[in-house]
Amino acid sequence: MQRTRGDGAGQQRTRARVRRLRRRSRSCRGGDGGSGHERDQRGRLRRSHSTAGYDDGVGKGGSGVDETRVAGTPVAAEVHGLRKRLGSFELRDVNLTLPAGYVTGLVGPNGSGKTTLIRSMLGLVRPDAGQIRVLGSVDGATADRVGVVLDQVTAAPAWRAGRVSKHVRPLFPRWDEIRFSSLLERFDVPTQSRVGELSRGQSVKLAMAMALAHDPLVLILDEPSSGLDPVARRELTDVIREFMLDGAHTALFSTHITTDLDNLADHLIVMSRGTIAYQGTLEQAREQFAVVSGDGPVSPAALAAIRGLRRSASGWFQGLIDVADSALFGAGVELQPATTDDLVVGFAGPSASHAGLWEERGAA
Repeated sequence: MQRTRGDGAGQQRTRARVRRLRRRSRSCRGGDGGSGHERDQRGRLRRSHSTAGYDDGVGKGGSGVDETRVAGTPVAAEVHGLRKRLGSFELRDVNLTLPAGYVTGLVGPNGSGKTTLIRSMLGLVRPDAGQIRVLGSVDGATADRVGVVLDQVTAAPAWRAGRVSKHVRPLFPRWDEIRFSSLLERFDVPTQSRVGELSRGQSVKLAMAMALAHDPLVLILDEPSSGLDPVARRELTDVIREFMLDGAHTALFSTHITTDLDNLADHLIVMSRGTIAYQGTLEQAREQFAVVSGDGPVSPAALAAIRGLRRSASGWFQGLIDVADSALFGAGVELQPATTDDLVVGFAGPSASHAGLWEERGAA
């Protein structure tokens, strides 16, 4: 019998979750095809089902082909066959669909291609091949309906924060000066300071105010929470929740801080080495995958089923598995529900240097 960690109520909840995962692995995945949903108070879409309308089809290594399309749901952005080489790095055959009305989290290790993908979608990088369509346009005609928050604010260092609108509002027909000023006040951005004098947190807040002031339909954020303290990160995610509440907006949120996505994202895209390793709903991923660990012998088939395998010299192992493969493991293993971090490590895999450190620690 497989064991689960924890005690008391926590242990019971974990066991119930694992039982649910096992039942799911024995049944035919999918649903009744319904698509009803509504927003909860945190801005996330509540669904009456887990995976109805979604293609399960996630093989080992990930196909990356439109696995997040929702039947009957409008599409905010699509990427087909995207290729881009930058030096020794290459985006390879990237395919994704960004469903309208949802928050999609984009995660992966440094150098996996997240920023190159985003810059390609924004027209800041010219792809070598493939097609990108944002709000139905392939030529950037809808750029004024896309709000952008990059890792650095797109404003000249010499501009005063409160006067940024003077320079950028001619680019946006829907620019709302009152909205911009109220956001600066809410975020406590010093309007008389020059952009180059702002702290990291203040710069991100200025960028967010700029992105929201022109009434975008789609919000694209590239590592906005990197380097922010917990209070500033909470302010950032609160604003994204408010943006999503009416169900008419879409967000793509790239981040290394996966806890920011836990109560915010509806969908998840994991990138690794220039390709999409996984895409689907976050809810689906948490139901379909689990973390297995143990310290006894396991069969070659069981080891082959583990994504992001970590092992010690003493025989201890841990990694991500599809719950359908749990029968490959014998007694003495532990199953835990997968966190977003677990999904990233599992699908992107630890580096060789990280695996070496793990072996050394395990043998100590």
